[in-house]
Amino acid sequence: MQIDLRTVSIEPVRKTFDHLARRFGDKPASRYQEGSYDIQAAENLHYRPTWDPDQELYDPNLSRIRMKDWYDLKDPRQFYYSTYTLARSRQQENMEANFAFVEARGLQDMLPVDLKETALNLLVPLRHAAWGANQNNALVCGYGFGVVFTQPCMYHAMDNLGISQYLSRIGLLLGGTEALEQGKDTWMNDSAWQSLRRYVEDTMVIRDPFEVFVAQNVVLDGLLYPIVYERLVDTYLASQGGQAVAMLTQFMTNWFTESKKWTTGVLKVAAAESPENAQVLAEWINLWSDRAVSALLPIVNTVVDERVDEMVSEELDAFRARIAKTGVPL
Repeated sequence: MQIDLRTVSIEPVRKTFDHLARRFGDKPASRYQEGSYDIQAAENLHYRPTWDPDQELYDPNLSRIRMKDWYDLKDPRQFYYSTYTLARSRQQENMEANFAFVEARGLQDMLPVDLKETALNLLVPLRHAAWGANQNNALVCGYGFGVVFTQPCMYHAMDNLGISQYLSRIGLLLGGTEALEQGKDTWMNDSAWQSLRRYVEDTMVIRDPFEVFVAQNVVLDGLLYPIVYERLVDTYLASQGGQAVAMLTQFMTNWFTESKKWTTGVLKVAAAESPENAQVLAEWINLWSDRAVSALLPIVNTVVDERVDEMVSEELDAFRARIAKTGVPL
């Protein structure tokens, strides 16, 4: 008996969902596309918010930014739930290893007393700023439009919650519960921190979700992370014997390097949409960057005495150069 084997290619009737086929063509879609595109609730919302009946429940007109297609604001990292959690899981493992390394060798006890106090006074109050960033990104997710824009804002909110927890752990490791209490008192009462506290609290009452995105994720993060974590922690404190502190803040440095790709990409697309968008973005960035610099200067001055203005000016110039590449006319 003879058996002939043949390979038969069977074309699937449907290669992807209809709404993705309309957008990308009739071809298999990526997981990011399936979990992100054209799933924004936009019709049949049944009622308007009782607290603001002039708007829709999900209303793109809440913002001064106008987009023909809000799904143009895609995340270059292509984070959806699976890829996001896998990436953060690996980083969490690295951070746990860093904390374990420092604790097992007692490196926290080898820090000079004055340097340990400087690190606590600088880092622990920032957990309150990170909590404010968590709230702001939750607002953008709740009131923004287009899942490719709002979805990463929720991830950003959870990242800031994690950063706040890391800062709390640093406080507990270096100074115990008293350090957390002192950090809160510093945030609430120390004159050097009141401008930053005012900045955070003012952003929490902005109604325009895109302006919140700019004020928090573009401007404040864009200046605070390079100045505090790259300049003060990784460079200044590490050079004074605080390498252990730099290990404990490694996530913040790596996270900012990754996340600014997303914020810069969103700005570039929004600015290219129209001259009106670019002008609005420039207005917001100029306003909030002036306030951010004024808020950060006295905090930097509590750590270093020399070249404070020069250091902050260098980071501001680098920030403005990065923004200029997005097409926003500063």
